[in-house]
Amino acid sequence: MSVSPSTQQHREQAPQQLSCAVVTVSDSRTLESDTGGKAIVDLLESSGHKVLRREIIPDEPEKMRELIQQLATTAGNDAVLMTGGTGVTSRDQTYETVSALLTKHIPGYGELFRQLSYAEIGPATMLSRATGGLIGNCVLLTMPGSPAGVRLAMEKIILPELPHLVREARR
Repeated sequence: MSVSPSTQQHREQAPQQLSCAVVTVSDSRTLESDTGGKAIVDLLESSGHKVLRREIIPDEPEKMRELIQQLATTAGNDAVLMTGGTGVTSRDQTYETVSALLTKHIPGYGELFRQLSYAEIGPATMLSRATGGLIGNCVLLTMPGSPAGVRLAMEKIILPELPHLVREARR
């Protein structure tokens, strides 16, 4: 894959160490059983980034809204990375809650996630409502709750592009 000179220059100018908050949306997970959230933390830290905060919250819009707004306005926090609640069951409220808070949507993130996911799980990928965007200048990206979905999003999309995305969000 060829990268344009301007994209390469932007990546080189991007911050190399980011500070992120990790949020797991689940009615049943604990720190011990939260494999998706742990995968995000491990992948961030192994890439040289800092985890400012890790939270597990129930799939309840008001609690999510409150926490997301707090994290998005926390000084020094570059991104909020969320796992869970992106499906289509009656309890899955992450997509609706996050979408209503975004000041700028990044539709390509969800589209790319589903495209890559299709290669792994086939048409079941249509059940994922992974989404992303900005709240002010803070990046917010959601992922499924499954460790495989988290790894796909983190390794193939988020980690390679997050510093560049944060740079652009700050401009």
